Amino acid sequence: MAQVPQTFFDALAVRTWCGLALGALGRAREEIDAINVYPVADGDTGTNLYMTVESAAGAVEAVFAGYELGEEVPTLADAVRAMAHGALIGARGNSGTILAQLLRGMAHVLTEGDATHIDADALRLALRHAADAARQAVAHPVEGTVLSVAAAAADAADAAEGEGDCGAIARAAYEGACKALAATPGQLAALERAGVVDAGGRGLVAVLGALVEAFTGETPTAFDVYAPMAGPVGHARVDAVSDARDAGCAEPAGGPAFEVIYLLEAEDASVDRLRARLDALGDSLVVVGGDGLWNVHVHVDDAGAAVEAGVEAGRPYRIRITHFGAGDVHTGGERPPRERVQRAVVAVVPGEGLAGLYTEAGATTVLARPGEPPASGELVDAVRRAHAREVVLLPNDADLRHTAAAAAEQARAEGIRVALIPTRSAVQGISALAVHQPDRRFDEDVVQMTSAAGATRYAEVVVAERQSWTMAGICQAGDVLGLIDGDVAVIGSDVTATAETVLDRMLQAGGELVTLVLGDEAPDGVADRLEARVREAYLAVDTVVYRGGRQGAPLLIGVE
Repeated sequence: MAQVPQTFFDALAVRTWCGLALGALGRAREEIDAINVYPVADGDTGTNLYMTVESAAGAVEAVFAGYELGEEVPTLADAVRAMAHGALIGARGNSGTILAQLLRGMAHVLTEGDATHIDADALRLALRHAADAARQAVAHPVEGTVLSVAAAAADAADAAEGEGDCGAIARAAYEGACKALAATPGQLAALERAGVVDAGGRGLVAVLGALVEAFTGETPTAFDVYAPMAGPVGHARVDAVSDARDAGCAEPAGGPAFEVIYLLEAEDASVDRLRARLDALGDSLVVVGGDGLWNVHVHVDDAGAAVEAGVEAGRPYRIRITHFGAGDVHTGGERPPRERVQRAVVAVVPGEGLAGLYTEAGATTVLARPGEPPASGELVDAVRRAHAREVVLLPNDADLRHTAAAAAEQARAEGIRVALIPTRSAVQGISALAVHQPDRRFDEDVVQMTSAAGATRYAEVVVAERQSWTMAGICQAGDVLGLIDGDVAVIGSDVTATAETVLDRMLQAGGELVTLVLGDEAPDGVADRLEARVREAYLAVDTVVYRGGRQGAPLLIGVE
């Protein structure tokens, strides 16, 4: 459906842009992956850009969701900050990290003052600041990459000064980017040998095309302008890239063997020292962020040293270390592949305690920190880490069903058989994992696990953050809410008393086993009180208690 044109940049335009950019990268992901030969021919640039924008779009949607119950809408600054922060914490790979800095650079201009919207001149300045900020974030900028494309987009926007509204500026930037992209093979030998344009630059063209559509409602049609060969990327060009990878022409063999990425909480002065340390360790160094939070990306031979440098600078987390594959241009030789196991379980868990429990049961886990749900890329990474021919995926959260489905599709495209069981709570995942038998036929195992999860009612006891309407009435900030199967059923003032009421309502329908998962914020004695309640009022019902750690909710309850 066509977008409604608008002449200025406001919060709604940010939301629209993110959604359109995600769709554009989703359609172009495979093509961009196929032409990825620089800096490493690992075929993941399109996927990394998609995951980065997915995180940015999710953060913007979360801001809008917070305003849904009232008449107000987010400010431009709210939406832009969310977009930049989401991209920063979700940035993947070299290209995704640079895109995050481009968005952050735009945010510096778009969040100045308290304006509800900005005009064409401010957008032009934002594009210029974005290009400059991205170049400064790269330790050793290389022409013929996304940096060149971003700079050309900003130059074209500058040349269009005074020519019209935001749509005109966006279109000028897009057309400038297209022309610059077409020139990248002449700037970078690896691209010329493979007969392709820069993959990161191609992704930026898609993002800028989405910006044009957000303002004008029209999808740009000049896509073939970027192609250095006749027609868009097709089989012949993909074959050329494959030949180039086989020949190891993207970069000399013997380069760094690991990609290391992590988020870092650190002061600016510490980050300056970190840059110097990492620059001496490897290449493809990009450090983006600010205000105490940074995203660090580097290619190194000593992954441990890169992480240790982060520890010395501050607090690194969400650490991802990828070994470039066998026969890769950075490894210079074949290694015998590790044998795949037949079947594995991958589960999203809300706290460290449950992560340990699931791991002991043989599952590969993805930790969902409070307020930071995992992106589809993290789930795909976990599926890969499981190194199995067959994978059962447990999202353990109703809000993750689309994310998990996207991850499952990506994994299937890589030849892994994946079954997604729509678990909506970690306690349903526990029930599914309890009946998992890897030596059973895959379909039978999935049916049994699905049945066990479906037979488990789930609840959580949480503290309300704001006033809102619920199925049980109006709650105030600080009220204790008891949610059963996702809906608010009880509003109280005390965690233990509310939990007792919730448990009674759940057991009225029967049950044989109660599972209690205590978060760090659960009051002392709540488990003893609930266990005593079950013993006194519900004969032949057993209770099991787990410590969930920092899981966001003081208490999770399962009844099966």
